[in-house]
Amino acid sequence: MKGVVTSDKMNKTVVVAVSRLKEHPKYKKRYKITKKYKAHDEKNECKIGDVVLIGETKPMSRDKRWRVLEAVKKANEESRDEESSERFK
Repeated sequence: MKGVVTSDKMNKTVVVAVSRLKEHPKYKKRYKITKKYKAHDEKNECKIGDVVLIGETKPMSRDKRWRVLEAVKKANEESRDEESSERFK
């Protein structure tokens, strides 16, 4: 699955938000569903805003059953600085 890293505060763990479109069975309207997964990041390389590919693996902890396969796209350093400054205003 492909998703965006939303948190990297834990050691060797990142939280990845995966979005998908779902269709209502009766009204046929499509809407977006976002689910968060905790994924194992062995080298602590992923940062907030990175687009990553995650794959299923054996359970590593109570919540962690995914691992980061590769970083598809790295987030810009400048955009990370802007996001963090906006968060603390």
